Amino acid sequence: CLGACQLHASCGIQKCTTDFVSFTSHLNAALEDFDLEFCKALRAYSACTYRNSKVCRGNLVYHSAVLGIGDLMAQRNCTKDGPTSPTSPEMIHDPCNYSGHAEAGEQQGGEKTPPPTYLFCGLFGDPHLRTFKDHFQTCKVEGAWPLIDNNYLSVQVTNVPVVPGSSATATNKITIIFKSYQDCTDQKVYQAVTDDLPAAFVDGTTGGGDGSTRSLHIVEKVSGRYVEMHARYIGTTVYVRQLGHYLTLAIRMPRELVMAYEESQDLQLCVNGCPSGERIDRSGHLPLPVLGKLLPQGGAAPARSAYTLESATAKCHEKMLVKDIYFHSCVFDLLTTGDANFTAAAHSALQDVEALHPRKEHWHIFPRSRGGAVGGDSKFFVTLGLVCLILVAFL
Repeated sequence: CLGACQLHASCGIQKCTTDFVSFTSHLNAALEDFDLEFCKALRAYSACTYRNSKVCRGNLVYHSAVLGIGDLMAQRNCTKDGPTSPTSPEMIHDPCNYSGHAEAGEQQGGEKTPPPTYLFCGLFGDPHLRTFKDHFQTCKVEGAWPLIDNNYLSVQVTNVPVVPGSSATATNKITIIFKSYQDCTDQKVYQAVTDDLPAAFVDGTTGGGDGSTRSLHIVEKVSGRYVEMHARYIGTTVYVRQLGHYLTLAIRMPRELVMAYEESQDLQLCVNGCPSGERIDRSGHLPLPVLGKLLPQGGAAPARSAYTLESATAKCHEKMLVKDIYFHSCVFDLLTTGDANFTAAAHSALQDVEALHPRKEHWHIFPRSRGGAVGGDSKFFVTLGLVCLILVAFL
């Protein structure tokens, strides 16, 4: 048995597998270049097993790995020929890949540190804000406001009134500035306004830095309606959509970069939420609009929604089965505006959370019965709905 044991001991399949895990552990399936990087790692894994084919021919783990690689390559449509990951994870050093240089720092220190923590922020609807701290707010914030302003990225939105007689606003302009960073990218500015959602930066380019590294690039998903921006050098992904007449935004960014800002940059809605004077929700509750509310003499009459509480609830339930805060925001927006496009905005906002938010258990935020940071409970909605119907009956 001595010779057989020595043969198995010299089999390097465990090293091949460990390297593959190192190459892929930082990858995120939501990112646009996931398949490219995963296939490179699979080809490196396959090459490693081939180099060990003679010494591992009697090893069951080896044969299982070979079969598994074939299955994964078929699932991901990977070609057998093409670029591969470096022969050893220790050789990875790409200054324009945030995940790569974060891992390099771990290796130099000699100690295993936790992987980077990512945070999510989103803005949609009338407008509803989900901060990096997973607080949910509904705000007025009319005019131009900074969502993000740190040493790497600035995002500013402009909000305009949606209907006369209501304090609700919605976003009709988004400006994003990717600040210059080492040799990875020059400063790049992206700007979208209603009915003009370009697939390029304002200078006409679609990327930053060396074109071969793709450290920053724009991907058009739906012409004039949906674009994604991928900034590998800061580990950041941004989604911008137009739904109806208004824009939505979702962003995923590493915590350490989110917090890299000066005291003078503290007015960031994604970081600290809306100022209390700009909040529409009352201590966390979303007040439904009172249809037909009498205004003072000469006041502008609010536009009357085509939806009742029941029909708005049914409409939102068509796309959102879980009655979380996105569902309740949808009901609020329909009753405020009567515009069915806000249903699609709430639904896509939840889809963006599922694509970008790193923690599945935090995807859904549910209204609390009292106070708290998110919407109102069902009794609150039903009570206001009854008030709406009674007032309409008497007008």
